Amino acid sequence: MPQLNKLRTALPGGLGGNTAPLPPARLRTALTVFFALDGFLFAGWVVRIPAIKHQTGASASTLGLALLGVSAGAVITMMLTGRLCHRFGSHAVTVVCGVLLSLSIALPAQTHSALSLGLVLLVFGAAYGGMNVAANSAAVDLVTALRRPVMPSFHAAFSLGGMIGAGLGGLVAGGLSPATHLFFLTGIGLVVTAAAGPELLRHPAPEAPKEADAPSAGKPAQRLSGRARKVVLLFGVIALCTAYGEGALADWGALHLEQDLHARPGVAAAGYSLFALAMTAGRLSGTLLLERLGQTRTLVAGGATAAAGMLLGSLAPTAWLALLGFAVTGLGLANIFPVAVGRAGELAGPGGVAAASTLGYGGMLLGPPAIGFLADWFSLPVALTTVAVLAGAAAALGYRARKVAHT
Repeated sequence: MPQLNKLRTALPGGLGGNTAPLPPARLRTALTVFFALDGFLFAGWVVRIPAIKHQTGASASTLGLALLGVSAGAVITMMLTGRLCHRFGSHAVTVVCGVLLSLSIALPAQTHSALSLGLVLLVFGAAYGGMNVAANSAAVDLVTALRRPVMPSFHAAFSLGGMIGAGLGGLVAGGLSPATHLFFLTGIGLVVTAAAGPELLRHPAPEAPKEADAPSAGKPAQRLSGRARKVVLLFGVIALCTAYGEGALADWGALHLEQDLHARPGVAAAGYSLFALAMTAGRLSGTLLLERLGQTRTLVAGGATAAAGMLLGSLAPTAWLALLGFAVTGLGLANIFPVAVGRAGELAGPGGVAAASTLGYGGMLLGPPAIGFLADWFSLPVALTTVAVLAGAAAALGYRARKVAHT
């Protein structure tokens, strides 16, 4: 495992010890809250996609093009966010993006055509992408200071927030309009940002330990070697394969359950909630898995598990078997994206996080229209099997990365 993942045994200030003070626990808690808020708001939007599809009168393919707005807005802003983090600090950018994300989530429910939906989703996606890069950059800094592989715990908070957001959406789907529901989420987001934001603004990003063998995860990358750039690219492609799967289940999972398997709206909304619950459980155990198995085994096992789960989830004849498949897929995908982004950030700081995240969300960029068109040409279940194909590709790439992951 990389030096980042090894526990320090020397006493602080002693020979070979890390003299940098540990970051306060409240800082880690505040950052965890922002990850949870990110997942909560995003899930609140995705469980209302079937209702907004009906509201706008969009077909599967035009809805796929409209959903492209989320990923397009995210990708456009991700590299810019990396530069903003260098200039203003990842903590300040995280708070600003929290405000923007909270405000923009109310916009999709105000649209009545696929075109207007796509345009407002560009704004929502820009805030969502900025939030992801800034929060992950802050998390990489904190992981480096703590010298433990706790990155999955932050992504567990994202999944937990997604589970709560999807569960709440399922409960209110039959009684509240999308406009009322999403406006309510705006209020929640602003209140949470106001409560947790001051803690992030009060503390600068922790500094990486000053050691010859420790990578400068929290520092801007300076003239990365060609080999390091290739490593960042490799982990970015792994992130792409898994983000495709996460985005597919977020955008199309509820529609598959409701349209193809005739599940009730509440059960359809529970599909993403169950997926998020499984990801939360997997990520809560992620630190232990990385310490016991290392990066390569974690990536390979996760990709293979997700591939098997998604084959079941997409081709199962009943909603309950599909829900089981979604849960298995969530367990498999749980730790792949955190490992990929964390490794890129370890090598290249916020720029590495931005690069890997941009590639990752390239998967979400391709996913909505690809699945939409495949659903029109063949069927939605067949289109969703592409998630299994890319999860298998992530497992293969994870095995290929064994020589650079130092497991």
